Amino acid sequence: MQFHRYAIYHLPEGALADFGAAWLGWDARTGRHVARPEGLPGNAEALTRAPRRYGFHATLKAPFRLAAGRDPAELARTLRMLCDRLSPCELQLEPRDDHGFLALRPQRQPPELLALESSLVTRLDEFRAPLTPQEYDRRNPDLLPARARMHLDHWGYPFVLDLFGYHLTLSGALPPAECALLHEALSPHLTPLIAAPIPLRSVALMGEDGDGFFHLIEDVPLRG
Repeated sequence: MQFHRYAIYHLPEGALADFGAAWLGWDARTGRHVARPEGLPGNAEALTRAPRRYGFHATLKAPFRLAAGRDPAELARTLRMLCDRLSPCELQLEPRDDHGFLALRPQRQPPELLALESSLVTRLDEFRAPLTPQEYDRRNPDLLPARARMHLDHWGYPFVLDLFGYHLTLSGALPPAECALLHEALSPHLTPLIAAPIPLRSVALMGEDGDGFFHLIEDVPLRG
């Protein structure tokens, strides 16, 4: 399959991953649409339209086009070498709606997670083609805080390094009242899935197909 862009994500495992894929309607691990189970609250089709094509994931290096002269095999090799020195960790998640959308976020970001994100953002940046003017404008640079604008200019994405926040997205942008209602409605489904910390023991090399849906190319274990 030909991919237009690449990204590095964390894809959860087990029952939480199954729920996330079912809620969003797209399973990035298997590259297929998933039927939503009965009993989920709200209009999942409308609530998840924006995040659906990315799959249930946390972004570690945001989607990018390959730089001239680079190829996917070289990207994968470099990612494997980096992951040989990066350590796994565990994350205690909680649902939060404090950024204009519902997501699962860690109660704290352990040092291993911050080192992982920093290494992937900086050490893989040679593979990233510069943003086109259209890609740049889609980030609304004039509305970003100065630090986020600086990261956008340098790394192609505003919320990296000191502004990084791990999150597993569960909805598109929502008004605060609707976001709070969705939080309340999904909590009974999510609570047993996140009662124990979830492992982050591999990262996923992802590719975006011609329809804008992301697929798992390779799961790379963290061996540090």
